[in-house]
Amino acid sequence: MGDDDGLEVTYEYVRIADLIAADIAAGRIPVGGRLPGEQELADMHGVSVSTSRRVRRELARRGLVRALPAKGTFVIRTTAVEDGNAETPPPGP
Repeated sequence: MGDDDGLEVTYEYVRIADLIAADIAAGRIPVGGRLPGEQELADMHGVSVSTSRRVRRELARRGLVRALPAKGTFVIRTTAVEDGNAETPPPGP
């Protein structure tokens, strides 16, 4: 298999974040709407809680959501911020 084999590898947390971002853009999760909690999100997508945390961090990096301690994670805009959100640094290696 070479680099041009047509396969696209995507991390699971990015795939799930893309699905949620599409729901946000389509208005299925409105601005001010609360995302499911970590465990519920993990159960919904059949992934670990640590993966659901990465999903939420990715959505925050894109500038779509903001976490409020002891309250939850809420949608703050419907389109991603180009180059991510300055308040949330990109994930490390």
